[in-house]
Amino acid sequence: MFLRPDAATVLKDEKARASLARYFAVMQDEKPAKFVIAKKLPAEFSENNSIEELWQKHARLTQKYYNIEREIDTHQKNSLNMPSPKKSYLDLKIEIAKRILSSCRFCIRKCGVNRVQGELGYCRCRTEMKVSSIFEHMGEEPELVPSGTIFTLGCTMRCRHCQNWMISQWIEKGEVYIPEAMAKEVEQLRMNGCRNANLVGGEPTPWLEQWLETFRHVNKNIPVVWNSNSYYSPETARLLAGFIDVYLLDFKYGSDGCGERVSDAPNYWGTCTRNHLEAKKYGELIIRVLVLPNHLECCTKPILKWIAKNLGTETRVNIMFQYRPEWQAYEVPELHRRLTREEKKRAIQLAKESNLTNFIT
Repeated sequence: MFLRPDAATVLKDEKARASLARYFAVMQDEKPAKFVIAKKLPAEFSENNSIEELWQKHARLTQKYYNIEREIDTHQKNSLNMPSPKKSYLDLKIEIAKRILSSCRFCIRKCGVNRVQGELGYCRCRTEMKVSSIFEHMGEEPELVPSGTIFTLGCTMRCRHCQNWMISQWIEKGEVYIPEAMAKEVEQLRMNGCRNANLVGGEPTPWLEQWLETFRHVNKNIPVVWNSNSYYSPETARLLAGFIDVYLLDFKYGSDGCGERVSDAPNYWGTCTRNHLEAKKYGELIIRVLVLPNHLECCTKPILKWIAKNLGTETRVNIMFQYRPEWQAYEVPELHRRLTREEKKRAIQLAKESNLTNFIT
């Protein structure tokens, strides 16, 4: 029973289904999720391999992974008939991620702290995943609802207007989850009727090693959604390939100046655009564009134009009008208020002028 009518009608939405075809198939158990395939792909490596050697093996297996995925999707191969190897492509990702924890560079800041030894970087995350809440979310995009959202603590940015600042800034204490326990939670969300496992926060990026290890223990088919601020490193992008089904990515700012001033995020534009291109290459994509007051010309306009030009006019885009002043928003002069009716109309006009054909509000 859906609480929102659009969550039912989206199943017949041709534009949504075209841009998220594989997601819909996995959601309806017609195809295996990427992590399911990743667990079936054999990988040969050892603890004696250097990180460079592991990355070389990972690059070769990523290419092989997508060949196998195509064979499965075209019914040339059945994942159910593939044996489970002693070590898998997913295991290789976990090994690389564990190495990164000792000199952390999951986000683009690349603090280099040794989280295994208890050192804290910008995100203040350690090695035990801290969780704020786990529930069936009815407020996400219609194709995701009901969404099995898992909100983790910590973040790689400092958005002055953050609506989840109690989570992102560690005001909440959170609850520790080991991968085996989290895997059971993911399976329960699926049994409760959730269409996906939605990894969110805060920000999921600092917890990538823990997420990879969690899905080693998940035994139910469920699409994995990476709900991120897009401010992650090339290393993280590589590890997400062959693991994430849907990239649910924020596109926050149209210039580095706005990103740094409002969210303490230097080089946001370059990082964000690169990660959107990688997401398009390796999975399916939903982009969230939160419209900010007085940021339509400097941010909303260039963002929508870039999406249309570089990702395609059919890209699924959620133009969001939910902004409200939160946390430290009153320290930024233009963010003191909600959007006006004229700003909302202007955002829709900009989307149409960019020739985007698959946007929602």
